[in-house]
This record gives sequence, structure tokens and C-alpha cells, in this order.
Amino acid sequence: MTVAILDFGSQYTQLIARRIRELNAYAVILPGTASIAQIQQHQPKALILSGGPASVFDPKSLQPDPRVFELGLPILGICYGMQLLVHHFGGEVKQTVHREYGRAHLTQYTGRLFTGLSGKIQVWMSHADSAEKLPTGWRAVAASEHNPVSAVESVDGQTFGVQFHPEVVHTPQGMTILDNFLDIARVPRDWTPEHTVDLLLQEVRKQVGHARVLLAASGGVDSSTLALLLAGAGVDHTAIFVDHGLLRLGEREEVEKTLSSAGVNLVTVDATDRFLRGLKGIADPESKRKIIGREFIAVFEDKAREMGPFEYLAQGTLYPDVIESAGSQAAAVIKSHHNVGGLPATLGFQLLEPFRHLFKDEVREIARLLELPDEIRLRHPFPGPGLAIRILGEVTAERLHTLRQADALFINALKEWGLYAKVWQALAVLTAAQAVGVAGDERQYGYVLALRAVTSIDGMTADWAHLPAEFLDEVARRIAQQVPQIGRVVYDITSKPPGTIEWE
Repeated sequence: MTVAILDFGSQYTQLIARRIRELNAYAVILPGTASIAQIQQHQPKALILSGGPASVFDPKSLQPDPRVFELGLPILGICYGMQLLVHHFGGEVKQTVHREYGRAHLTQYTGRLFTGLSGKIQVWMSHADSAEKLPTGWRAVAASEHNPVSAVESVDGQTFGVQFHPEVVHTPQGMTILDNFLDIARVPRDWTPEHTVDLLLQEVRKQVGHARVLLAASGGVDSSTLALLLAGAGVDHTAIFVDHGLLRLGEREEVEKTLSSAGVNLVTVDATDRFLRGLKGIADPESKRKIIGREFIAVFEDKAREMGPFEYLAQGTLYPDVIESAGSQAAAVIKSHHNVGGLPATLGFQLLEPFRHLFKDEVREIARLLELPDEIRLRHPFPGPGLAIRILGEVTAERLHTLRQADALFINALKEWGLYAKVWQALAVLTAAQAVGVAGDERQYGYVLALRAVTSIDGMTADWAHLPAEFLDEVARRIAQQVPQIGRVVYDITSKPPGTIEWE
């Protein structure tokens, strides 16, 4: 039994699914125009209609199959989804005089959707259209300062609409509203990490049987958790860890120790020289990425043929990867991921993607149950091309060594000061610039090192972390004293947008 979320192009659709799953109910995201057959395939217990950028009276706006309203399922419409409900059942939607963007407050509310709430409720609004006339028998169950119809309920009390976004953190009590809807719809609450692990183990055993499975282990949380899952399922597997020489200090040794001790059949390929030869003289960021991607696949293919044959290739593909790569009728494809339809056909494997319906936070919970050490499970995100895109300009062994030492000093200091878990991602960037400094009684030039730390919820937007001045002073001193190639340390205070988290 699932909650089917019909996506009409809202930037928050994935967040809706994550919130429903946090309430221990399983949710899937489907296109807003999904057919009845597509929807019923997931055996939905309830439907949620997402927000979207269009107006319901725009002839080009996305509309659901009218038969979804005949399924007899409880429905919650959010923002554009509420306007769809009002419009479909005979009400009237118009462009409002008082557009609502950002924080607002519900001054009145009633009904089961708001059970357990009291006082003014802060909500997040983002709409230019509003319900002007309700369908016959429907009633308004909430009002804000500028909108007397901020939430609606159908005659039978099974269909609801909210003009605000309960799924975002700016609606602090939104989880209670979603929780109430799940109670009204009698949605099962059995989507727990423990239940998910049991299902994944069963599915892997059933799909693989006695076949051989190959896995590319990167050292990140997704591939490491997948390696532990394969080992726990007892299937015949081999995890290939390609050391491209662009890893953080001590990372290879940590990955080898963790996975091997957990029963993973791990094979390490040291391809450092090969990658450095390929990157020699290359300064352009995109060229670096392409070279690293090309060489990685070549090394991986060579080792796979040597150790084969294998029937399956296991990948840590996540649900956002699948959604973004597939795109939707409401939005252009965001990006193509290397592990969703981007593999070379010459590999010739069947894909095994146990995590393709999971979000990152759910994988971290599975990792905890599979006893993946927190050093890997809670590690900050790290790009596939590694330190190569944190070195501006040519990548050399000497520059890698310099960055590795400085980066380790920064990360270790964050942990010492209890700051590591408080930031989303922290990194050091070796710039191409050099600055004059004084060492002893001599002037000398050294690299300018940029430190970066950001706070974020999902990495889509990020604010620069306001680390204590005393901490930054301590880190700069350590780096200057212990990494002589560094002449100056600066701190990046650019948020995303306009910047990105990584520099390249």
C-alpha cells in the first residue's frame, strides 16, 4: 500500500515524498499525467497532487487523468494541486489580487486535517491564483491574513486541498498536517528502516539467485552500503575499488579495512599512475571530468573481464537520480547521471539497483542497521572526480599531496571542535594563485588555499557556514605550519546560489 504523488512540476515534489516516508508510509512519485493503469500498479491507498508553476485555466497546464477522481481514494492537493481539485469539481479559480509568497499565518482553521494544532500556524505560500468559488457542498477549513480559502475539504471529508506547502521546513507544523492526512486515509505505517532492510535482502536474493554480481565501490556511503547489503544477502559478489589517486588522505586504507572486515569480497586496483598520465597538462574542469570518467570505465572494464564472467552490475542508484534522469512533462531533464542509462553498452550486464526507490537519508539509515561505521556513513559528500576538481589548474602528484595534507587538517579540526556534523559539506580548494609570504627571514611564494564549508538540507541550495573566527584562525595556523607549500589561507563566504558548493 502506497501514497502516490502526482508531480505537476513543483520544486518540492521530492520533499513531499521524503516527508511521507519520514512518517513511516511508503510514497512513490509519478508524472501528473500518469495513466490509471500506471497509478494502480502501485496499489495506492491515497493520492497527493503536487504544486506546480502553471495556472489551471491555462490551456497548456498539466491535468491529471479525470478518472483518478473516480478511484474512491483520499486525496490531498497542495497549492496547484488544490486548485486542480477546486477546478475539477466545479469551483472557480482566479488570479488573486493579493499574491502570497513566503511566510504567512493561518488565522482560522478547523477540521480533521488540523487535529492537534492550536494558535496561529506559520505556513509557506507560493501562489498567484486562488480559489474564488468552491464546488457545491465543499467548505473552506482554513484562512490566512490575505486568503480566506487557504484550505478546503470535500462534502464526504475524503478530499482536501491546502494552498500552502506543508512539506517545507518553513511550515513548522506541516508534518502534523501530513500525519493527519495519512490517518484519515488509513495508510499503513510500516515503512521503517528495519522493514526496508528485510525487503532489500529478500529482493536481492530473489533477483540474483546463484548469479555473480559485480560492484564498483567508490568508498562513499551509497556503494559501501550496497556492498554490505550484497554481503549480508549472501550472494556471490565482487566489489572493485578503483584507486584513481584522487582520494582524501587515508581513504583507501579506511575503505579496505571497513568493507573487507564486513565480509565484502573487495578487490583494489591502484590506477594512480594511469589517471595522472591522463590528466597531465589538463586545466579545464570539464576535460578533467571526462578524462577521469573515461579512464575509470576503462579500468573497471579491464578488471571485470579479467575476473568475469559476471551476470549483474550492482549500482547505488538513488530515487532522485531516477527522477531527475527521467525528467517529466512538467520540467526539463535536470541532468543525466552516470549510473542511470549512461553506462557503455559494452559492459553487457543486467543492472541490480536495490536503492533506486530510496532517498539518501534512507540509505544512511540502512547503513546504520548494516553497521557501516559512522566515519563512512556520515561522511560529507565527495565528488566522483575526487580532488582533481578541487585543484584549480593542472593536477600533479605534488599538488595532490599538498591539498591532501591541508584538507585533512581542516576536516580533523572540524571534528575536534565538534563542528563537522553541523555543516553539510566542508572542503579545501588548492587555487592556481600564489601569494607572497615570509618564512623565517625569507620571502617566498606559496599556494593560496581556499577553505569552504556550507550548511544545507539537501545540497540544492546552501549557505556558507559561519564558523567561529577562533576556529578559522587555528586552522589557518596549523596549515601554514604543517604544509609549507601553502602561503595563504582564505575562507569562501559565497552561498549557493549564486555560487556552487564545489569550485569546479
